[in-house]
Amino acid sequence: MANKDILKKMHPLKRLFWPILRSEYAKFLPMLVIYSLIVFNYSLLKTTKDALIVTAEHSGAATISFIKVWAILPMALLSTFIFTRLANKYPKAKVFTIMMTGFLSFFFVFAFILYPNQALLHPHDLADTLQNLLPKGCLGLVAVFRNWTFTLFYVMSELWGTMIMTVLFWGFANEVTSVKEAGRFYSILGMGANISTIVAGQAGMFFCGTFLHNYLNIQTDRWSFSLMISISIIIVTGIITLLMYRRLNQTMVDPSDTSTIAANKKPKAPKMGIRENFAYLARSKYLISIALIVLSFNIALTLIEIVWKDQVHQLYPYGADYSSYMGSVMTYIGILSTILSIFICGQVVRRFGWTVSAYVTPVILLISAVLFFTFYLGKATPAALGIAAAFGTSPLVITTFLGSFQNCFSRASKFTFFDVTKEMAFIPLSTESKQKGKAAIDGVGSRLGKSGASLIHQALLIFFGTVAMSAPYVGVIIILIFLGWLIAVRSLGKLFSKTSDPESTPSISSEPAMAGQKA
Repeated sequence: MANKDILKKMHPLKRLFWPILRSEYAKFLPMLVIYSLIVFNYSLLKTTKDALIVTAEHSGAATISFIKVWAILPMALLSTFIFTRLANKYPKAKVFTIMMTGFLSFFFVFAFILYPNQALLHPHDLADTLQNLLPKGCLGLVAVFRNWTFTLFYVMSELWGTMIMTVLFWGFANEVTSVKEAGRFYSILGMGANISTIVAGQAGMFFCGTFLHNYLNIQTDRWSFSLMISISIIIVTGIITLLMYRRLNQTMVDPSDTSTIAANKKPKAPKMGIRENFAYLARSKYLISIALIVLSFNIALTLIEIVWKDQVHQLYPYGADYSSYMGSVMTYIGILSTILSIFICGQVVRRFGWTVSAYVTPVILLISAVLFFTFYLGKATPAALGIAAAFGTSPLVITTFLGSFQNCFSRASKFTFFDVTKEMAFIPLSTESKQKGKAAIDGVGSRLGKSGASLIHQALLIFFGTVAMSAPYVGVIIILIFLGWLIAVRSLGKLFSKTSDPESTPSISSEPAMAGQKA
């Protein structure tokens, strides 16, 4: 039955808030819970890792740009290599188990071994010597080395979003979801993720507050206590996620079903390494267009976020306060994302199609970035000082607010329009194109975008010395990135309309009806 026919038979309220058939509950509900838990951990890790790095000794927001290049990019390449090897050797369920266990084990070691012994593990004397030898703009690079255990935590937290949420979960979701289902499923999955973001934001604020710390009469500082509590919850929810995923996989692929086993033995995608993955991607105009969109988003958002986080650090220099503020931002991101998911995203996707929906994110980012950079660059002018005086505050507070406003709307559009349209773009492709292209694009391509933005920031920092001095040039670069992004969306929209088949219904064990782009 066509997607439009399914929707017409639903009650208007059900069509708006819950366009899921009862026969689809066995597949959809576990997917919703699993994704919500993964996003909860991702959101909690995000606020924690930022506060840990930005407020660390002799560190700051500029350190993030060095981590993304010199730590995250190599680890992204390594993790993609490991994933490719595991995917070639083991079934998807076992790959998920191995990867999840590795992440959760690290977080346990960090919380209970590395962090408590940071004074012994961090080479502050050597770092001080290096700082005296290197230019001022290299402060962030030295901080990466100085606080190496924090750097490692930041890297693993970033890779959680890439490998667990994007590559593993969405790879599984795209295998078992058809194009007609995706228009209904993915917006609701986004809604569950947004609610998880709200909960994670509130949890982060609560853990960093004084109530729980004083009530339990904890002797350590608030920041150390909140860090331990957050990571402990991440480990518990991670274990629950792992158990639910294994159960869902067993339910959807019944070992006693001989037809399913036979189908699984049918056309098997050739085993390929990481170099072959990128070579495969380079031969497909369709996959290149997806990669360009992913690169553009990550470059633009990373460039803006470093400037904004520098303002947040100036306003909240202590770890617990910084993390609490970022938790409030995360809460608003979740609220906005939920509103977009319920009332806007699904309706726009179903009514206007893929291309219009894919334009929403770059347009939102562009408008909000212009507002932020306009006030940031002119905060010392009489007009900006007058606006601040009218509100009874300082230009720093208003600049931080506008940056937070920009980040909330950017992230909200990312969790709804961007993620939904990106994942829908993979669905019409063959299993081989999905697996290899997705591993290359989401496993490394997103990191290349963030690392590319970080390299730009590093060059500007070394030349100008501070984030503030380099900000005008960042604004110009962002405008150019947005122009390329819009062109890539237009190109992919044309290709998607040609390759997608709304009536196709792929299963976990069979090839989708529509093959991927030819070389």
